[in-house]
Amino acid sequence: MQSAMAALDLYSKCSRVWIPDTTEVWRSADLTADYSPGDTVLHLELEDGTELEYKLDPKNVVLPPLRNPDILVGENDLTALSYLHEPAVLHNLRVRFTDSKLIYTYCGIILVAINPYESLQIYGADIINAYSGQNMGDMDPHIFAVAEEAYKQMARDEKNQSIIVSGESGAGKTVSAKYAMRYFATVSSSAEASVEEKVLASSPIMEAIGNAKTTRNDNSSRFGKYIEIGFDRKHHIIGANMRTYLLEKSRVVFQASEERNYHIFYQLCVCAHLPEFEHLKLGSADDFPYTNQGRSPLIEGVNDLREMQATRKAFSLLGITETHQMGLFQILSAILHLGNVEVKERGSSSCAISDENGHLAVFCDLTEVSYESMAHWLCHKKLKTATETLNKPVTRMEAVNGRDALSKHIYAKLFSWIVGQVNKALSTSSKPHSFIGVLDIYGFETFEVNSFEQFCINYANEKLQQQFNMHVFKLEQEEYMKEQIPWTLIDFYDNQPCINLIEAKMGLLDLLDEECTMPKGSDDSWAQKLYNTHLKKSAHFEKPRMSNKAFIIQHFADKVEYQCDGFLEKNKDTVNEEQINVLKASKFTLLAELFQDEETPTAPSTTAPSGRAKFGRTTQSFREHKKSVGLQFRNSLHLLMDTLNATTPHYVRCIKPNDLKAPFMMDPHRAVQQLRACGVLETIRISAAGFPSRWTYQEFFSRYRVLMKQKDILSDRKLTCQSVLERLVQDKDKYQFGKSKIFFRAGQVAYLEKLRADKLRKACIHIQKTIRCWVARKKYLRIRQAAITIQRYVRGHQARCLCHTLRRTRAAVIFQKNIRMWATRRQYQRQKAAAILIQRLLRGYAARLEYKQLVCERKALLIQRWVRGFLARWRFRRIKRAVVYLQCCVRRMLARRELKKLKIEARSVEHYKKLNVGMENKIMQLQRKLDEQHKENRELSERISEVETHNAAELEKLNLQLKTLQGSEEEARQRTDQVTSLQEELELVRQELERNKEMVAELNERNTLLKSEKDEMNRLIQEQEKQIIEKLESTHQAFTEHLQAQLNEEHFRYQNLLTEHLKLEEHYADLKSEKEAAEEFSKPAHNRADSGYSSSQSESIHSSELTGSEVSSLGRQDAGQMAADVSLLLKLQRRVSELEKEKMDLQSEMDTKEEQLQQERTKELEECQRVLVAERDYEALKRQELESDNKKLKKDLQELRQSLSKGAGSKVTSPGGQAYNVLLEQLNSTNEELDVRKEEVLILRSQLVSQKVFKHKETATEGDSNDSSRSPTFHDLHELNEDGELWMAYESLKETNRLLVSQLQTQGQSHEKEVEGMKAELQQLRAELDQQQQMFSDSLELPQDARIQASLQHEISRLTQQNLDLLEQMGKQDKMIRKLKKHLKIYVKKFGEPEGVHIEQSTPENMIDESGRTVSIARKERDFQGMLEYRREDESKLLKILIIELKPRGVAVNLIPGLPAYILFMCLRHADYANDDQRVSTLLNSSINAIKNVLKKKGDFETISFWLANTCRFLHCLRQYSGEEAYTKHNTPRQNKHCLTNFDLSEYRQVLSDLAIQIYQQLIRVIENILHPMIAPAMLEQETIQGVMGVKPTGMRKRTTSFPEETSYTLESILKQLDGFYYTLLQHGNDTELVRQFIKQQFYVICSVTLNNLLLRKDMCSWSKGLQIRYNVCQLEEWLLDKELQGSGARESLEPLIQAAQLLQIKKKSQDDADAICTMCTALTNEQIVKILSLYTPVNEFEERVSISFIKSIQTLLKDRKESSQLLMDAKIIFPVTFPFSPSTVALETIQLPSSLNLSFLTRV
Repeated sequence: MQSAMAALDLYSKCSRVWIPDTTEVWRSADLTADYSPGDTVLHLELEDGTELEYKLDPKNVVLPPLRNPDILVGENDLTALSYLHEPAVLHNLRVRFTDSKLIYTYCGIILVAINPYESLQIYGADIINAYSGQNMGDMDPHIFAVAEEAYKQMARDEKNQSIIVSGESGAGKTVSAKYAMRYFATVSSSAEASVEEKVLASSPIMEAIGNAKTTRNDNSSRFGKYIEIGFDRKHHIIGANMRTYLLEKSRVVFQASEERNYHIFYQLCVCAHLPEFEHLKLGSADDFPYTNQGRSPLIEGVNDLREMQATRKAFSLLGITETHQMGLFQILSAILHLGNVEVKERGSSSCAISDENGHLAVFCDLTEVSYESMAHWLCHKKLKTATETLNKPVTRMEAVNGRDALSKHIYAKLFSWIVGQVNKALSTSSKPHSFIGVLDIYGFETFEVNSFEQFCINYANEKLQQQFNMHVFKLEQEEYMKEQIPWTLIDFYDNQPCINLIEAKMGLLDLLDEECTMPKGSDDSWAQKLYNTHLKKSAHFEKPRMSNKAFIIQHFADKVEYQCDGFLEKNKDTVNEEQINVLKASKFTLLAELFQDEETPTAPSTTAPSGRAKFGRTTQSFREHKKSVGLQFRNSLHLLMDTLNATTPHYVRCIKPNDLKAPFMMDPHRAVQQLRACGVLETIRISAAGFPSRWTYQEFFSRYRVLMKQKDILSDRKLTCQSVLERLVQDKDKYQFGKSKIFFRAGQVAYLEKLRADKLRKACIHIQKTIRCWVARKKYLRIRQAAITIQRYVRGHQARCLCHTLRRTRAAVIFQKNIRMWATRRQYQRQKAAAILIQRLLRGYAARLEYKQLVCERKALLIQRWVRGFLARWRFRRIKRAVVYLQCCVRRMLARRELKKLKIEARSVEHYKKLNVGMENKIMQLQRKLDEQHKENRELSERISEVETHNAAELEKLNLQLKTLQGSEEEARQRTDQVTSLQEELELVRQELERNKEMVAELNERNTLLKSEKDEMNRLIQEQEKQIIEKLESTHQAFTEHLQAQLNEEHFRYQNLLTEHLKLEEHYADLKSEKEAAEEFSKPAHNRADSGYSSSQSESIHSSELTGSEVSSLGRQDAGQMAADVSLLLKLQRRVSELEKEKMDLQSEMDTKEEQLQQERTKELEECQRVLVAERDYEALKRQELESDNKKLKKDLQELRQSLSKGAGSKVTSPGGQAYNVLLEQLNSTNEELDVRKEEVLILRSQLVSQKVFKHKETATEGDSNDSSRSPTFHDLHELNEDGELWMAYESLKETNRLLVSQLQTQGQSHEKEVEGMKAELQQLRAELDQQQQMFSDSLELPQDARIQASLQHEISRLTQQNLDLLEQMGKQDKMIRKLKKHLKIYVKKFGEPEGVHIEQSTPENMIDESGRTVSIARKERDFQGMLEYRREDESKLLKILIIELKPRGVAVNLIPGLPAYILFMCLRHADYANDDQRVSTLLNSSINAIKNVLKKKGDFETISFWLANTCRFLHCLRQYSGEEAYTKHNTPRQNKHCLTNFDLSEYRQVLSDLAIQIYQQLIRVIENILHPMIAPAMLEQETIQGVMGVKPTGMRKRTTSFPEETSYTLESILKQLDGFYYTLLQHGNDTELVRQFIKQQFYVICSVTLNNLLLRKDMCSWSKGLQIRYNVCQLEEWLLDKELQGSGARESLEPLIQAAQLLQIKKKSQDDADAICTMCTALTNEQIVKILSLYTPVNEFEERVSISFIKSIQTLLKDRKESSQLLMDAKIIFPVTFPFSPSTVALETIQLPSSLNLSFLTRV
C-alpha cells in the first residue's frame, strides 16, 4: 500500500515524464494535474508551453516513463539513474555529449564512446599518467580507464583479458582500439624499447591496406582484427599477435559513389612521380577503374603523400626491407594495371583481350609471368571430365568477373602475407605469461540492400551479444551472492534460437553449403529451400511479402531483410585455377611466395585471414581453399568465442551520433538505433529488472541524514539505515540490505530524493519565515525609533523658530528707528551739497566766458604778426636768389675762356720745357710758403675761436635778455592756453594708460599660460621618463626571466641526464648481479687507471680490499665497477664541461642580448630626446614670439615716455605734473614686471638645458665605451663650465698630477737607492771573486798537500763568517719576535681570547633536537691539525662502518649532523697532506660507490635524506677547503690553514654534485610514492567540513575511497607526513635552502595531483567541493606559516588549485562574472577553465548548472591568451635543484670520534 501510494505521489502535479515523439524519439512534458487511478488522460504541458492530453489505455494502463531529477542528469554511469529506461539513457547521453562535450559514459560494465568528429586533447601522455594506477570508478569515463582496468586485473588476477570494441562504420572503433594499445605501450615499458613502437607501428600499415573511405567514415576499417598483446611475468610487453577477420575484397574492384578503394592505392598513385616508383608506370588515381569509380579520390585534411611516408616508415620499423616494400608496391601496381585490361566480345560465347594501351603487358612485366598464358586464361577456362580435359572459352562478362576475382584473390593473399610479416616482427621467442586482446570488430549492420557480408557480420554480433548477456548476468549474480542478497532469476533476452537458425544442423549456413555443392545450384533454389525449411517453423525467420529472393531474420537488435542474390558466389569464392598456376610460375619471388601455401600444406597458424569472405586463417592447404566461406566463417567464429570466453571481457560500444559527421551533434533516431543494437539498453533492462541503485551505508547516511531524527541515529550505520528505510518505505520488496550496500529497485532513489527535497524545502520555508519575521520586527523597531526621533527634533525646531521670530521683531523696531534718522540726515546733506555745487558751477561758467573772449583777441593779434613777417621774408629770399644766379652765369663764361686758353698752351713742347725750368726751386719755395701759410692759418683760427667764444657769450647774454622779455611778454598768454592743453594731454595720457593696462594684462595672461605650459612640459617629461624607465625595467625583467627559464630548463635537462645515467647504472648492476649469480668470478686484480689529481702524476690506482662478508662482496662489486664508474664519471665530466660550455654560450648570448637591450634603450632615449628637442624648439619659438612682443611693447612705452617727457619739458610748471609722475611710475612698474617675466623665461630655458645635459650625461654613462670616448664639443664644454665644474675638474686633475709626480719621484729615489745598494753588493761580490781567483792562482803554485790545507783553511774562514752573519740575523729576528709577542699579548688582553670565540662559533646552530639535548664539542688539542690517518688495508673497514652499516637514526639522535662527511673529509685531508694521489682517488671512488649501493639496497626516506645531507656536507667541505677565494672568504683564519694543498678536486666536486642531484631526485620519487595515494582522498574525498559535502547517487562503477574509512587518508595524515619529512630533513642536517626547494616540490605535487583528479572527475566539480578544497589549502598555508616557509615558493605552487576552488565557488551567470573569472584565473589554462565549467555539477537541487552560452562567452574572452593547450599538469616534473654553498662553522680540530662507531684504527693528526 505504501509503495502504491509512493508511485501515485510520483505522478503528481509538476512531475515530469517522457512521451514518444516522431521527431525527437522522446519528448519531455510536465504534469499539470495529479494522476488518479482510473484516469484515461494525462494533462501535460510541453517544454514550449503547448498543452497536451496524453491518452491512456484503460485496459492496460501504462503510464509514461518518469524523468529523472535534474540532479541526476549527466551522470558518469547510466546505472546511477533512478529511472532506468530508454528516454533516460538517451537524454543523459545527449546532455553529456552536446552540452558537456563528454564522449565517454559508463553503462554498467560497458563504456559507451560517442564519436565527436573533432580532435580532442584528452589522449596525451599526461592523461595516460593520470589514469595509470587509478581505480575505474575513481575517474571520469575514458578508454584509458577500461585499459587500466584490464591491465590491473591481468596483473592482479593473473588472467588474460579482452577489450571488445564494436560499433558500426564511422563510430570510432579503430581509434578506440588504437588508443587502448597506446595506453598499454605507455604504462608497460618493456625491456626492449622497440616492442611498443612496433605494436603502434602496425596501425598505419593496417590502416593503409585495410581501411578505406566510405559514405559514413573517411577512415573506415573494412576488416576485423583481434590483437593479442603479450606480457611477461613483470607485466612488460614482449610481443603481439594479430588475427584479422572478414576483409572486404569486393572493394578492390568496386566502390560506390563518394567512396574510395583502400588507401594504399591512392598513396601509390600520389608517389608515381618519384624516381623509385617510375618503373611501376603509375599515374593519377583517375586513370584506373579500380580507383575512380567513387569519383572521390581525395579526403579533406588528408595528405596521401605524407601518409605514404608514414606507411613506409612503419614497414621499415617492423623489419620489412626496402626490397620487400618495393615488391609489395609492384604487386599493388600490377592489380591496378590488371583492372585496366579491356575484354572485347568475339562472337556470342567467346571474347579476346584488347591490349591496345598495354596494361596487360605492364601487368605481366610487373608480375614476371607469361603474357600469352595470362591473356589465354583470362578468356578461357579448363573443364575436367572423367576422360579428358577441355579448354572452353568464356563470355566477356565471365572474363571480366574472372579478372576481378583474380585481382581480389591477389590482394587477399598480399593482405595475408603483410599480416604474417607484421606478426613475425611482433612475435617473441619466449612464451607470453599473459595477454590482453583488443578486438576491433564491426557492429550490427543493416542497409537498404543487405547481402552475404551483412549476414556474416550480424551472425558474429549475435554470438558476441550472447556472450555479453551471459557475462552481464554472471556479474549481477556474483554481486548479489557477494552481498548475500536473495537471488531471484532475472529474465533476459536469449538469442540462442536465432544463432541455432544460422549455424545449427539444417540451418542457413548448412543449406547454403549444400546448395553450393549442387551442380546447378542457384540463389533462387537456395531461397526456396529456406522457405520450405524454416518458414512458420522458426519465430526468427520470415519471408518478405513482395519478394521470393529475400528472407528476414529477427536479430536481437532489429529485423534485417537479406537479398539472396550473390550468396552462392560469395560463399564459393571461386578463382580460375589456371590463372593461379600462371601466377605460381612467376619468376617474381614475392609473388610466388604468396601462393606457396596452396601447394604445400603447412601447420595451422594464428595469423590473419585472407579477407572479408574468408574468416580467421592465413596459411592453409590447397584443400582448405576449397572450403566454403560460411564454413570457414563459423569455425573462426567459434575459435574467437573460445578465446573470449577464456578471458575477462571489457566492452566498449562506439556510437555514431549523426550521418553528417558534424561535431558534437546527436541524431536521436540514429543514437537509439545503435543503443538497441549494441546491447546498452539490454544492460539497462537487466539492471532495472533487479536492484539497479546501490548505496553503501555511509553514502546513504550522508545523503539522507536530513530525513532522520536524532533518536534514529545510532552508532551502527547499518542499523540506522535499516530503521530509517523501514519507516520511509514499508514495501520491503523495494529494497534489500546487503553486507556493505543497500540495493534499491528502480525509482526508489527518485522517491527518496523527492522526500529529501520536500524536507529541505520545508526547512527552507521555516528558515525563511523566521528570518522574515526577524527582518520585519527589526524594520518596525527601526521605524518606531525614527518616528520618536523625528518628533523630538520637530518640537525643538518649532521652539527655536518662535524664539527667532521674537528676536527678529525687536531687531526690526531698532532698525526702523535708525534708518529713519539716517534718511533724514542724508536728505539734508544732499540738499546742502546741491546748493554749493550750483554756486560753484555758475561762477565757473562766468569765468570761462571771460577767458574765451581774451583768448580770441590774443590769437587774432598773433596771426597778423606772423603773416606780415612771412611776406617780408619771402620777398627778400626771392631777390637774393636772382642776384646769385646772375653772378654764377658771368663767372662760368669767364672760366670757359680761361680753360680754352690753357688747353692751347699745354699742347706745345716749349711750354713743358719752360714749366720744368726751375721746377725744383719753385717746389721748395712753394713748400716753405705752404708752411708759412699753415702757421698763419693756425694763428688765425685761434683768434677766430676767441672771437667766437666772446661772441657766443655776448649772444647768450642777449638771448637771456630776450627770453626774459619774451617770457614776461607772453606769460599771460601762456597761462590762458595752459588749462586746455593740459586737459587734452591728460586725456591722451589716460587713454594710453588704459591701453598699457590692457597690454600688461595680456602679457600677464601669456606669462601665466607660459607657466602652465612649462609645468605641463615638466610633467610630460617626467611621465615620459618614468614610462621609458618602467618599459626598460619591464623589458629587462622579462628578458632576465626568459634567460632564467632557459637556465632552469638547462638544469632540468642536465638532471634528466643524471636520472638516465642512474637508470643505466641500476640496469648495469642488475645485469651484473644476474651474471654473478650464473657464474663464479675470480678475485679481481688491481686496476690501473689514469689519475689526473696528483702533483707527481702517478700512473696507477690500486683498489682497496674490504673486510667482512658484506664488505668483501661490496669490494668485488666496486673492483668490477671501478673502470665503468671512472669511465662514466669521465663521460659525465665531459658532459658537464659541455654543459658549462653551453652555459658560457648562454652567458655570452645573455651579454649580447643585454647589449642589444642597452642599444635599444639608447635608441629609445634618443628618440625621446628628439621628441623633447622638438618640444623645446616649439617652446623656444613661443618664447621668441613673446620676447619680440615684449620688445615691441617696451619700445612703445619708451616712445610714450619720451613724448610725455617732451610735453612735460615745455610745461615744467604745469599743474598736471603730479598725474604725469603717477603715470610714469605705473609704466616703470609695468616695465619691471616685464623684466621679471623675461627672467622667468630665461630660468625655464636654463632648466630645459640642464635637463638635456643630464640626459646627455645619463646616455653617455649607459652607452658603449666608444661613445664615452668621443671628444666633447665646445658647446658641451661651455655648458659644463657654467657652474665651474670644468675649473674644479681641472684643479683636481692638477692635484692628481702633482700627487703622481711626487709618487714617481719617491719611486725614483727608492729605485736609485736600490740601484746603489745593488752596485755596492756587486762591487763586494767582484772583490770576493777577485780574491778567490787570486787565492786559486796562488794555490795552483803550491804543492798538493799545501794546496789542500790552504783550501780547507779558506773554507773554514768563509763558513765562520757566514755563521757570524746568521747569528746576527737570528738575533734581529728574536728581537722582532719578542716585540710581536708583546704586541700580541696587548691585543689579546684588549679583544679577549680568540680560541674561545672560535670554539663557541663552532657549535652548529641549525641542529634540531626535540629532546632538548645539547651537543658539546671538546676543545681542540694543541697540535691537532684536523686530519685522520688510516692504513690502506683499513679503508674497507672504514667504509663498512661509516657508510654501509651506519644507521641514520642513531647518528641523527646522538651525533652532530654530517659527522660521516666530516670524517671522510678529514681522512681525505690526510691523503692530500701525504701527497698520495692513489689514496685520494680510491677513497673518493669507493665512498661514492658505497653510497650508491646503500641507497640502492635501502631506498627508504630516512636513509636517502641522511645521505643527501652528508653528500651535500662533503661537497661543501671540498668547496670550503679548496683554497679558492670565492669559498675561503667565509672561513676563519684557522680553517684557511686546513685547505687542501696538493690536489685540485674540482672534477670530483662535480661528481659529488651530480650524486647529490641523483639522491635528491630519488628522494622526491620516494616521497611522491608515499604522498600520491594520499593526496586525492585527503584533498578531495575526505569530508573535513562536516555537513558541507553532498553525496550524489553512484552507479555500478563505485568510487573506492569516497568516504572516510579506517584505511582512508585525511588531510591530517598529509600534514603529519609533511611534518615527518620536514623534521627528518632538518635533523639530518640538510641545508635550509634545500629543505625549501623540497617543500616547494611536494606542494607542487599536491597541487598537480589534486587538480588533475579534479579535472578528470565530474563528481568533484561542485560548489561544496570548492569550499572543501579551499579549506584544505588554508590548512596547508597555515602549515607553511607555522614552519616559516612562506618565501619558499610553495604557496605560489598552490595557486592553480586555489583558483580552481574559487572558480567552483564564484557566481557563473552574467557577463561581469565571466570578466571576473578571466581576471581571476591567471594560473589556469584556457582548457582547464572551460573543462571545470563544463564539469560543474550541482549536488543539490538548489544549485544551477553552468549554461552553454556562459561557457562560450568565457571561451571568447580567453581566445587571445597565448599558452599551451595542455589540460593536465605534469605531476612528474622535478624542479631543478641547486645546492648553494653553505660553509660549516664546525672546526675540524674540535671534532672527536665517538666510541660507538668503533673507529679506533683512525689516528688524529
